[in-house]
Amino acid sequence: MRAPTLGLGAALVTLVLDQASKLGLYLGTDLVLTQPWRINAYADFLVVWNHGISYGLFQQRGDLGRWLLVGLSLAAAIGLSVWMLRASSRLLALALGLIVGGALGNAVDRIAYGAVFDFVHLHVGDWSWYVFNVADAAIVAGVVGLVLDAATERRRAEPQADPQREA
Repeated sequence: MRAPTLGLGAALVTLVLDQASKLGLYLGTDLVLTQPWRINAYADFLVVWNHGISYGLFQQRGDLGRWLLVGLSLAAAIGLSVWMLRASSRLLALALGLIVGGALGNAVDRIAYGAVFDFVHLHVGDWSWYVFNVADAAIVAGVVGLVLDAATERRRAEPQADPQREA
């Protein structure tokens, strides 16, 4: 499979899984009324409406902030899609596809609801992680992929020592 095709597939799968999980929980269950749902000792499902960006930063309650964040998400998705379509590495295309799909998934929420629907809460003892969704997890995985691709690209670009010359 060519790199751009892999990236586009990752973006589409991410967007579909993100929206299906959100719609299924929000419209198909009574989670909103009966939260939190204990999944196991370390994870719960609960409803958090994020009016900001990652980790709840830059909370926006008005329409101007909402639409600015939608515009920022769409601009990022377009820019990253152009990069993805030009990617020569499958890992780079996959990473960018995950980020694009996640950005689009969260943009759909902002357009439809005015905020992003987050529902996964991880915790251990007194430690608690931010509440997130499938799109957020895909974005984080995509960023990890970008770092790994940059590291492997750097190794490929470094000149290899010639054992014959060193002798």
